[in-house]
Amino acid sequence: MTRTLRVAALQLEAHDRADFETAERSLRSAVFDAARGHDLLVLPEATLPAYVLGDDRVDDEAVARAIDRLRDIAKETTCVIVAGAAIRRAGKLYNSAVVIDADGTIAGSAEKIFLWHFDRKWFAPGERIAPVATRAGRLGVLICADGRMPGIARTLADLGAELLVMPTAWVTSGRDPDALENIQADLLARVRAFENGVPFVAANKCGVEMKMVAYCGKSQIVDGTGEVVAIAAEHEPGTIDASIVIGAQSPRRASIPAITQRSPESGAIRVAFSLDPIDDVARRLDILDAQEFIGPQNSERVDAEVAFDPGTLPRYRAAGYRRIVLDAKRSHPWLERVARARAAELRVFLIVFDRERDRAYAIDPDGAIVAGTYDGLRIASVTMDFRRTNETAVAPGTDVELGLAAVASIADAEERV
Repeated sequence: MTRTLRVAALQLEAHDRADFETAERSLRSAVFDAARGHDLLVLPEATLPAYVLGDDRVDDEAVARAIDRLRDIAKETTCVIVAGAAIRRAGKLYNSAVVIDADGTIAGSAEKIFLWHFDRKWFAPGERIAPVATRAGRLGVLICADGRMPGIARTLADLGAELLVMPTAWVTSGRDPDALENIQADLLARVRAFENGVPFVAANKCGVEMKMVAYCGKSQIVDGTGEVVAIAAEHEPGTIDASIVIGAQSPRRASIPAITQRSPESGAIRVAFSLDPIDDVARRLDILDAQEFIGPQNSERVDAEVAFDPGTLPRYRAAGYRRIVLDAKRSHPWLERVARARAAELRVFLIVFDRERDRAYAIDPDGAIVAGTYDGLRIASVTMDFRRTNETAVAPGTDVELGLAAVASIADAEERV
């Protein structure tokens, strides 16, 4: 049974914590205008009081008053509002997303699990993965870097979330101010929607906080097929909205094959790879200064369709695999995007054999395609430096391997309940 929701994301100009009181006054008007006529409105991560907290204690009462004002707006506009806020519970401060139902009541919350960089200085990690029931439907709420952990969105969808909702603070290096980059905004949010068969609504900030944290904008609404239906600008605040269909797609799930534990590779190796059978392998390897040949006939392979399930390849990573070969007997328009996402989120090298397109390509642990075959180029080569796969810190204090293990433990506990 499908239904349609009118959803919106409010992209806000970043403000410093010291400017919270002023920013919050203008926020009320923006929220009211954005909420009217919508079933769901999403605000950015740490809208209340700010993302960069510093050492001073958060004014819990000021945050609570701001939430109460959002509750009044939700009730008046009959719109579900999800807002990022610093919330203290049992003596711990959490990077939370507060879910306010359309009648102004608090429906629930989500706490950020995969803390990013200086998050860890102020916040305790969340310990639950569970959808929140609202008038707009069952919301799978996750916060910013949680989107880098495929198991969080997968568990939310498997527990009945009808759409994914993300208050976020997607940061950017700003190396090209005319094309601000963030792998979640540019790739992973869309893959999360595609692999789980549910729409995805993400609200980000734009601008700069404390002169040292820049945001990429690009708040977006993605449908259940993974296609973007609305996206905000990189540098300007504003509201985006769209009608999305709930329940039109199914999640991509697969039986997890038996996986043999192996010792993680170390050092570096140059490999050549091809879809074609190669007779004079030794001579080719010598010319390319490569030590190993990888082809469909002589390698351990994972069916690419199985890898579309976000729960599959993390198990290979946990079993010690640092390079994985995906074998696609049939091409798929999402194959390359999913493969790039898997390589980046798991910090592994991937080689993809796309048989239908007669193409083979290698992806590095940053999710970039670094070599491949095409036309008359039948053998490609690449250096796999496994130090990159074993150095799993993607930001100071932010370790992918530890995050994957923590999420797997929480997900297993939720599924047993």
